[in-house]
Amino acid sequence: MKIYPTNEIKNIALLGSKGSGKTTLAESMLFECGVIKRRGSIEAGNTVSDYFPVEKEYGYSVFSTVFNAEFNGKKLNVIDCPGADDFVGNAYTALGVCDTGLITINAEYGVEVGTQNIFRTTAKLQKPVIFALNQIDGEKADFDNVIEQMRETFGPKVTIIQYPLQCGPGFNSMIDVLLMKKYEWGPDGGVPTISEIPEDQMERANELHNALVEAAAENDETLMDKYFEQGHLTEDEMREGIRKGLIDRSILPVFVVSALKDMGVRRMMEFLGNVCPFVSDMPAPHTVTGEEVKPDSNGPLSLYFFKTSVEPHIGEVAFFKVMSGTLTSGADLENVSRGGKERLSQIYTTCGQIRTAVDKLEAGDIGAAVKLKDVRTGNTLDAKGCEYQFDFIQYPAPKYIRAIKPANEADSEKLMGILTRMHEEDPTWVVEQSKELKQTLVKGQGEFHLRTLKWRIENNEKLPIEFSEQKVPYRETITKASRADYRHKKQSGGSGQFGEVHLIIEPYTEGMPEPDTYKFGNQEFKLNVRDKQEIPLEWGGKLIVYNCIVGGAIDARFIPAIVKGLMDRMEQGPLTGSYARDVRVMIYDGKMHPVDSNEISFRLAGRHAFSEAFRNANPKILEPIYDVEVLVPGDTMGDVMSDLQSRRALIMGMESENGIEKLNAKVPLKEMASYSTALSSITGGRSSFSMEFSGYELVPGDVQEKLLKEYHEADDED
Repeated sequence: MKIYPTNEIKNIALLGSKGSGKTTLAESMLFECGVIKRRGSIEAGNTVSDYFPVEKEYGYSVFSTVFNAEFNGKKLNVIDCPGADDFVGNAYTALGVCDTGLITINAEYGVEVGTQNIFRTTAKLQKPVIFALNQIDGEKADFDNVIEQMRETFGPKVTIIQYPLQCGPGFNSMIDVLLMKKYEWGPDGGVPTISEIPEDQMERANELHNALVEAAAENDETLMDKYFEQGHLTEDEMREGIRKGLIDRSILPVFVVSALKDMGVRRMMEFLGNVCPFVSDMPAPHTVTGEEVKPDSNGPLSLYFFKTSVEPHIGEVAFFKVMSGTLTSGADLENVSRGGKERLSQIYTTCGQIRTAVDKLEAGDIGAAVKLKDVRTGNTLDAKGCEYQFDFIQYPAPKYIRAIKPANEADSEKLMGILTRMHEEDPTWVVEQSKELKQTLVKGQGEFHLRTLKWRIENNEKLPIEFSEQKVPYRETITKASRADYRHKKQSGGSGQFGEVHLIIEPYTEGMPEPDTYKFGNQEFKLNVRDKQEIPLEWGGKLIVYNCIVGGAIDARFIPAIVKGLMDRMEQGPLTGSYARDVRVMIYDGKMHPVDSNEISFRLAGRHAFSEAFRNANPKILEPIYDVEVLVPGDTMGDVMSDLQSRRALIMGMESENGIEKLNAKVPLKEMASYSTALSSITGGRSSFSMEFSGYELVPGDVQEKLLKEYHEADDED
């Protein structure tokens, strides 16, 4: 393969909702470039993109696929991303290293929730967008209706480059208003017949052409002046204007294709090669220290590793982008993220599972290496003397969690090794060993996402595993003041154990006055504060401890032991064993023995006194509440809202956003366990949601009674 300079390389992320035809489009693109001699199909399981066993099993993309093609003297690196919302992490990765998003839209379904989510991501990352209106030959395809939807959703920047003369199964021709030509195909697609625009289409074609010229001229003052003077622009001038419009997202071009029949694909490829921004056209990325790094082939060598894949019969394949400099095979580099050195004995370009060895790659290009010693996704490798480090891919928060364990406990360590490796392949598979819940948690973007992980572990690794619901990290607190005392006394020959602690507890809130006088029954307690400890808790909230001992009833050296006893119970609350929070404790009296008192005695006395006081302080259970945002089609809004209300959700607001309904609610985490699956079922997979931790709130009385009962039943069984 020819070695391409930076100004002849274009990196493109192929994006779109599930079912919009990305994999089929990728096949046609590769076919048109001569990379493959025959187009595969999803049904036959022989496409370049979906080659992993799990993808063939389920019939949909799970991982992004990197491929490259040479077209009209340019190199196009394309990353084909899965369309299902569960695998959205691949889109974040691809857009992180690519310069343009090519978004496919199914002409039968129009703008879907997934389309909006992807477009939002491109907007956040300020990436140019080109739309491919695919499946224009579908039974229900409606070009004009979809364009109207797109303009309602994405605004007036949506700019038609082509329009079909007929939608549906009879589609075989279109008008290109950039070149002002008619394209027509035979039944098998492929190479079109190009002719002049028919007379009956000239009025519409001219109108759209003029709109395109104006949009192109708006991005360059020189072009605008020329357009006003001459009333037209040359083809090259239009290309330059459109390229600038793409870079600042003021133009969103729309192409028409039938990927299945290979109609319109070659013309779209011409546009990608001629007009789509080069790597060198885009704003330069920044290092973690804020330093701008331009893609200069003569600059210091730096690689960013954005993807790891475990390939059948090969092992780990690490994909990278050359951020700066020129990489040659055999290069010795330093891993600035993890330390250590790596030799890239051989470098490759890839096309699915096909790897082609190359001698060098210049800045902006994308390549792969195999059998590296210790390189992980997100690492930066630099040549000696270079200190660049990159970290520009931010992934969405998980929204589906399951506890995971091997069917055989003896395989626990093996399972953790597998999970760690799979996280490298897909960083949105997040693994956490929860000390609090005593569970290993695996988190993902949805039920399909984790089902795929389970399939791979059981089928590829031959390790049976079990999923179960995540335990909810409840918290315990109190709602009123109470008092208790406890004497720990033990005598078993020789020196014994003795410690007595008297304390008062009450709910803690920020800014409350210092403790003074308390009354319980007919007894009043006047406190004199000698010392105060403020203990921020790892799990949120605080424990405040006051030493109010007078007259030396307890020696000061035993106070730390009492505090340890209090923390024992804060770490395992008296109600359900959950963490306790937001309590302040006043230790005001007690007794000690000159011989038998020791630290363990006062630790136990403090623990038991605190437990009794806690139970008498009208204790309550707190549950985690999440802010949930749901995007749904209007026709399913009522069902989605009813389902949320059945989950104890508090609806905070509703609004329409670009033709899609947005619903905001506060929902207990307990009720979100199966929400991903339920929402997909209610809306036929045409929806998405995100969730973010909001805070802790008191559980309703009936829920608390149920939790207490479940805890005590489980405790009795143990």
